[in-house]
Order: sequence, then C-alpha cells, then structure tokens
Amino acid sequence: MKFKELEIVRTLIDFPEHGIKKNEVGTVVHIFHVPCEAYEIEFINNDGSTKAEFAILPEHIELVWSPQC
Repeated sequence: MKFKELEIVRTLIDFPEHGIKKNEVGTVVHIFHVPCEAYEIEFINNDGSTKAEFAILPEHIELVWSPQC
C-alpha cells in the first residue's frame, strides 16, 4: 500500500532500537522512493514532544487514518 504525508499509521512490529512497540501510532512526515519505498514516521509523547522519528518499510505499517477520508 502507498501512504501519503500526514496519514496516521500503526506499526506492525516492534522497533526496540527506537523504543517503539507494535501497534504504536505515528504520522507520515516524509516519503522516500530511493533506494526503495519507505516512510519517515514521527511518533510523539503525550506532551507533544517527539518520541522517535525514523524510516519504516511499507510492509511494517498499516493505515489508521487519512486526511483524504
């Protein structure tokens, strides 16, 4: 599935090196096409600060909400 910037996604696996667990929700902030399709996802804390931000392959996330819905 192709994702768009500002869509809300959920992780399908743990990312322990970033402190992110399966089912955590984040926002697509950038799309990469080279060298392969990937998405920069920002995860935030309850206070609004960034918890983690890193690139994830599309098979490791699923769509939760889209502003185009």
